[in-house]
Amino acid sequence: MANQIHYDILIIGAGPIGMACAIEAQKANLSYVIIEKGALVNSLFNYPVFMTFFSTSQKLEIGGVPFVTISPKPNRNEAVEYYRRVAEKFGLNINLFEKVKQVNKNEAEIFEVETSKTHYTAKNVIVATGFYDVPLLMNIPGENLPKVTHYYKDPHLYAFQNVVVVGANNSGVDAALETYRKGAHVTMVIRSSELGPHVKYWVRPDIENRIKEGSITAYFNAELLEIRENEVDINTTDGTKTIPNDFVIAMTGYQPDFSMLRKFGIELPESLCPVYNEETMETNVKGLYLAGVVCGGLDTHKLFIENSRVHAEMIVRNITK
Repeated sequence: MANQIHYDILIIGAGPIGMACAIEAQKANLSYVIIEKGALVNSLFNYPVFMTFFSTSQKLEIGGVPFVTISPKPNRNEAVEYYRRVAEKFGLNINLFEKVKQVNKNEAEIFEVETSKTHYTAKNVIVATGFYDVPLLMNIPGENLPKVTHYYKDPHLYAFQNVVVVGANNSGVDAALETYRKGAHVTMVIRSSELGPHVKYWVRPDIENRIKEGSITAYFNAELLEIRENEVDINTTDGTKTIPNDFVIAMTGYQPDFSMLRKFGIELPESLCPVYNEETMETNVKGLYLAGVVCGGLDTHKLFIENSRVHAEMIVRNITK
């Protein structure tokens, strides 16, 4: 199978949903390959080291393989290990560290797929690329400085430093609390008047109390104006404030790679929610399907692993009918 260059299904993305699609293809005796530009479950691999999921382990299961954890809610390390074991169990045909560059249909209605390593042909293509690859930028001076990151990983780096965290959803709150507990002097810059509505219920009291007692400084109804080597400017309700700064963790959110979707011929209206059939997951391009969070466009809180696992069954059912 590994030497085969033509497949019934080519899947772009080796995240949990891409893997679920491969498992369904395998069950249906369809030839398939997963093409992944990074590591297995690359987005999860790049999550913060100490992240805990909102979902319970049962809701993250794929392929009927039990996800056993001691705590009801698994952490990032447990999830990465679980999905690796699932890939091993099913012997999934996955090509890692290979980037899809273009997908075109030829005159015979077969997809021709060009990657960074080779070419493939496939009867059907499934895009299961998630949304974690393209950060939403602040578009302010200094955002490209080395001290600015849109991907928070490990709090130890920020020990005893002046850290600005932009954003007040789960990723921002986790970064603020974890770096604070490693000795960082943390300032949160929050655009709205309150913490994000999706903040994990067991974390919310912690961040609220740290802000209330002054351990973490938080500016609400505020935004970052400019980042410089040793300081930042913040627009607050009391005017512009300049504070010392060593690092900026910009947890401003992410979006699907819309330019890639357009390049594949997928229709994107003004809402940037890709056009697809909600019963079959097929896009406006016949034989080209969407699966997982990528379906939600900019509304990245709409779809998760737990409510998009079913996409795999829907797609393969439509292909085999």
